[in-house]
Amino acid sequence: MTKRMLAALLALVGLLIATYLTLFKIGVIGQLVCAVGSCETVQTSKWATFIGLPVAAWGIGYYVAVLAVAVGLTTERWEQARGLQLAFLVLTAWGALFSLWLTYLELFVIHAICQWCVVSAILAVALFVVAVMDRKAISHEASVMTSEA
Repeated sequence: MTKRMLAALLALVGLLIATYLTLFKIGVIGQLVCAVGSCETVQTSKWATFIGLPVAAWGIGYYVAVLAVAVGLTTERWEQARGLQLAFLVLTAWGALFSLWLTYLELFVIHAICQWCVVSAILAVALFVVAVMDRKAISHEASVMTSEA
């Protein structure tokens, strides 16, 4: 499995989690299944909304964007597209930073932990790590190609 395929898989898992949390937030699901922590405390806090939308809905948009870019980068047509590679890195960096901020809020402001949110944050950080590793691999390949020419 390539790094980009791994990123697509991680984004798909994140998309499922964000969708689940959004469905709770908008009232489609009555109760969250949360084995550890206080998911509902976090999801009903004032911090669960950002610019009028549930944070989990922003997560849906984020994971859809990362999934689209990661899948695009696996295709022969787009695998070398520098703009798409940069978008992958920037998107995942933003996602990791925002997720770390939300985790800080859970720990030090809300004083409750949502296991689904923590898993989503881990996925966002993992996606950034994959993007950095992918970028380094591309840089290495480019330098090898240049030195061979």
